[in-house]
Amino acid sequence: MTAINAESLQARILSRRSIRRYLPDAVPETLIARLLEAAIWAPSAHNRQPWRFCVITSVETKQSLAGAMGARLRRDLARDGAPEAVIEADAGRSYQRITQAPVLIVLCLSMSDMDVYPDAARAQNEYLMAVQSTAMAAQNLLLAAHDAGLGACWMCAPLFCPDVVGATLNLPEDWQPQALITLGYPAESKEKPRKPVEMSVLWR
Repeated sequence: MTAINAESLQARILSRRSIRRYLPDAVPETLIARLLEAAIWAPSAHNRQPWRFCVITSVETKQSLAGAMGARLRRDLARDGAPEAVIEADAGRSYQRITQAPVLIVLCLSMSDMDVYPDAARAQNEYLMAVQSTAMAAQNLLLAAHDAGLGACWMCAPLFCPDVVGATLNLPEDWQPQALITLGYPAESKEKPRKPVEMSVLWR
């Protein structure tokens, strides 16, 4: 990599932000495919590539998913004793974010090709390796989207209702929903800082 390319990559990484508002313009399938190609070139444990992607562009499917997830959110918040106004605000915000994004990508992992251990400790570590691998694929996708002039946002909501997501989308049984990435041409810009790197690093 030349110095110019290195500077360009650094600039792309530092300028990426989570974008939640999008223009209504459709994103070409060829561009979505390009982002997914970038995603699958992430490193993965044992090179097993446990990531799986469900791409949603249908308005009806977005509405079905948002409605089902919202129903679970309302139930959970009500069980927590949250005020009705808070419940409706949270559920409404979630529904809007999901249905107004031109593209949704449900990020899943599969343990089908990962190693199997008889003890709980190593089995849990193997699962965490798959989670980390899948998250790295998502980061590749987010950076590729930003580089292509798109906005995107990582939503962790599927972790709280994986059964709802799986059933609504009729996902294969071994696909475990991990996150929901909203994607589209940005209708907002953001400038959010980071803590100084010194706060997160130890030198030994």
